[in-house]
Amino acid sequence: MELSDGKLREYTKRILKIRMKLLCEQSFFGLLLMNVKMGLSDAYDTAWTDVAEHIFFNPEFMEELSDGELQYVLEHEIMHIVLAHVERMREGNFDRELYNIASDIVVNSNILKAHGGDEKYISLANFDGPQMHRSPDGREGCEYTVEEIYRMLDAMCKKNDGKDKLGEDGYAGWDEHMDPQDDADSEQDGDGEGGGEGDKDRDDNDKEGNDKGGNDKGDNDKEGNDKGNIDKRQIQRDLWIGRIINAVETLAERAKIGELGDKGVGNIPGLVERFFEEYMDPKVDWRMILNDFIQEEITDYSFTPPDRRFSDSPFFLPDYNDTEYKVENLLFMIDTSGSMSTEEISQAYGEIKSAVDQFNGKLKGLLGFFDACVYDPVPFEDEEEMRVIRPKGGGGTRFDIIFEYVDKNMMDEPPVCIIIMTDGMADFPDEEAAMEIPVLWLINNEDIDPPWGVVARM
Repeated sequence: MELSDGKLREYTKRILKIRMKLLCEQSFFGLLLMNVKMGLSDAYDTAWTDVAEHIFFNPEFMEELSDGELQYVLEHEIMHIVLAHVERMREGNFDRELYNIASDIVVNSNILKAHGGDEKYISLANFDGPQMHRSPDGREGCEYTVEEIYRMLDAMCKKNDGKDKLGEDGYAGWDEHMDPQDDADSEQDGDGEGGGEGDKDRDDNDKEGNDKGGNDKGDNDKEGNDKGNIDKRQIQRDLWIGRIINAVETLAERAKIGELGDKGVGNIPGLVERFFEEYMDPKVDWRMILNDFIQEEITDYSFTPPDRRFSDSPFFLPDYNDTEYKVENLLFMIDTSGSMSTEEISQAYGEIKSAVDQFNGKLKGLLGFFDACVYDPVPFEDEEEMRVIRPKGGGGTRFDIIFEYVDKNMMDEPPVCIIIMTDGMADFPDEEAAMEIPVLWLINNEDIDPPWGVVARM
């Protein structure tokens, strides 16, 4: 595929113009698009993304798109990257065609929600109008994960004896692809142009070389490559989690100072809307309970009486003495068992951030995770250090192992208090297990009542 310099400049200018428009009008998408590279290729017929944070366009397809349609395609592709659809497809035993359909439903529904439900924003004139956005049960795709919709589609195929029936039910897409190649395979040459045959040839040559070589060496190389790929994928996922958080926080700050006008949270997808609302208006006032625990250990400031300079304020602020203080050695433990959803774990992160904010950067603690065992808590002194601590777990739930861990590993300098963020779905140990350390149970439902300790609700 040969393109003149003039055409390359034209395509580049057009993409940059649409991205700038998104930054102004649909900021969530625009901010995230700043983190990806754009390329031109004829490897596929339309547009696609890969695991390496690229979005590619076939130039002929791009010529067919209006500016509004190009905006939709950019929003569509960045959502595939944000939701790690390529990675999730690679990790599961999925039919690729069905998985593409399921992921498109989730993505389009989130874009539709971000545009107030107006289907013109997910339409391509040359591909039969509005794109699919409802799950097989008729509900919006943003209410489900891609895996849940995949299972619905798979059941439809089995019931209808084949995928050819899906089109009759409105599940025909615009032949868009997600390329599951590794990062190195996804890079395009020179000015962004590339093709698919070179990757295929290299794969065939690699296979031939491995067949000729020794099995032990091949197995060792494979094990090393698998570990390297897993590490790289985890880094990419963590990076995108941070980018999503930064985008939401940027929008929250803009909303606070009125820059978003009447749009409010309407210009972010449904999958992060609740996160945005909780960031703007946290539901839990457990931090006031935390103050009571800390006051027993910290004596260089007091909440009684409050600072009279703020007597008319709705906030209850401490009266600081001249002594420099720091709230130290708080132990936060987040339940990461199988009964805790990703959203609930993210909410726990947000609540810890609010505690860090409350103490104006002077809170020093440890953040750990537990399911049926404890994953070593990691110390942090500010929000930035707290944000990079990634959750671990996914098994069953035990509370007693938290106190066993503290007894064995932390009693030289015991925590000021232990804050346990959980759904409470496990047996509670006897109170003696806490060894007189104050415990705050932060429960995310109204059904569980711990038999001891202080309880707050999420």
